[in-house]
Amino acid sequence: MTLRRWVLAVGALGTAALFAAACFDLPRFGGAWHPYGDRAVRAALDHRTANTIASVNFDQRAFDTLGEESILFGAVLGTVVLLRQTRDENRRPPEPFRVAPPVHRYALIALPVALLVGLYIVAHGQLSPGGGFQGGVVVATALHLLYIAVDYRALERIRPIGLYEVADAAGEAAYLMMGAAALVAGSAFLANFLPYGTFNTLSSGGTVPLLNAAIGVEVACGVVVLLARFLDQAVEIEDDTPGEKEATR
Repeated sequence: MTLRRWVLAVGALGTAALFAAACFDLPRFGGAWHPYGDRAVRAALDHRTANTIASVNFDQRAFDTLGEESILFGAVLGTVVLLRQTRDENRRPPEPFRVAPPVHRYALIALPVALLVGLYIVAHGQLSPGGGFQGGVVVATALHLLYIAVDYRALERIRPIGLYEVADAAGEAAYLMMGAAALVAGSAFLANFLPYGTFNTLSSGGTVPLLNAAIGVEVACGVVVLLARFLDQAVEIEDDTPGEKEATR
């Protein structure tokens, strides 16, 4: 135990020293010297990407974004495995639920608007603030407005989980395939190898809009699957012993 504490102490002191050294070398707050920011903006403009953040995420450090996407994909996969229906679980169909008329009316009005806004954010990620991560969450949330407006049965009718699970995996695979395509084209993995197009248009940025769309599909479908697994946890477990029955919600 003493050795472990010494190792922990040495590691913590080393991390603190490196952190302090990095802090002392930071640019002055509010100053005009921003070496990384200047290079990032210049690279975004060179590659015809109006949104510098999208250029950083899907061009300048697209490999890091692959790791972030894979974290969500792994979380969804783990949730599906842990919350899957077991043999001793008997799933009961959801019961209808009466929703207050104002909630029903306004949720149904907000659903298509939110869905359209989410798709817009994904499609315009290389042009304006937003992108696949943000737009994907908005799209997934928009679909669940039907759960609020009607009931869970209505949500289930437009949410075939199997298709969303396949689409989630397809979004992850599409990102990897774009990286492999860059290798085939003779460039580095996930390098921007397509024509950059015309600045400030939907087709600008080379591979940025394609990677952004792949992220949007993966995030939207992943969040839908994630919420579905938690919402489906109203189950009835029947014991094999006659006369014994335990219900959990």
